[in-house]
Amino acid sequence: QVQLLESGGGLVQAGGSLRLSCAASGRSASSVAMGWFRQASGKERELVTAISWSGGNTYYTDSVKGRFTISRDHAKDTVYLMMARLKPEDTAIYYCAAALTPWTMNGDDYEIWGQGTQVTVSS
Repeated sequence: QVQLLESGGGLVQAGGSLRLSCAASGRSASSVAMGWFRQASGKERELVTAISWSGGNTYYTDSVKGRFTISRDHAKDTVYLMMARLKPEDTAIYYCAAALTPWTMNGDDYEIWGQGTQVTVSS
């Protein structure tokens, strides 16, 4: 099975940018959709964005549209999340996740998880 490892989190001022990376590894190749979730303190985990295996389909939750961009590089087995114009309400632990199908926008379909990386946005 695929194993996922997030990196790139940190502290940033409001209006700034961060780029998160999710590296995938495993002994078996997988053609799956990938997504980024986040969980703020005291709140439920939510699906932020997702991308199909082909890269031809993407999803963004309304609160990040126009600010966040998801992409993937199959040659590097890596998915990225570029976050721009960050707001304090973006503060959360961000998790990379993989579904077991080539494309889905349903958060419940994502079953393989990374350990998470903290993003903190100060005002």
